[in-house]
Amino acid sequence: MSTDFWSPLKLSIEIAFVSGIIVIVAGILFGKWMAKRKFKGKLFLETVLLLPLVLPPTVVGFLLIIIFGKNSVLGSLITWLFNQPVMFTWWAAVIASTVVAFPLMYQSAKTGFEAVDEDIENAARVDGANEWQVFFFISIPLALKAIVAGGILSFTRALGEFGATLMFAGNLPGKTQTTPLAIYMAIESGNMSLAWSWVICMIGISFLMLLSVHLLKA
Repeated sequence: MSTDFWSPLKLSIEIAFVSGIIVIVAGILFGKWMAKRKFKGKLFLETVLLLPLVLPPTVVGFLLIIIFGKNSVLGSLITWLFNQPVMFTWWAAVIASTVVAFPLMYQSAKTGFEAVDEDIENAARVDGANEWQVFFFISIPLALKAIVAGGILSFTRALGEFGATLMFAGNLPGKTQTTPLAIYMAIESGNMSLAWSWVICMIGISFLMLLSVHLLKA
């Protein structure tokens, strides 16, 4: 197959991989922090963290443009630091994928940490372990299945991101044109055989990812 066929697939996997790493780290930290902690405003904060899960992708893309656009404070700072805006770049696609995939990882990690027996953590503290040691050697191993499942689901979600990426990162072949965008363009141009090839690849990858989650929980 031609390079044009593999380019969107390669780009999608690269973007999903990078955003997956970001999401896993952020999801573990937020999930652990929110798991058994009670404070005023927790419900509001958790709702905000989960909001991208239910918002239309176009709304997420619009908000990213407002936050990172060249007229925003953050957008202007990025332009000043890197001498170019973040919009319509590879990193814009990573940001869009990260935002939409984060709720899946956060919810899974939080559920895993909530299931950890506090008596085991407290026993480690009594034996002299500090909070970071308890976190890395007790909490994470005991919640590992949920964390891995969340990571796989987040990667799969990032792989299939379309709406927010189109609005925030654009559809630039070889730069921001991921497989979902390439499928859309192939259908628009009437190239159904190419569209079907990409669709089959995406179904295959997604099927294997979901199957691995079910096998993990078995």
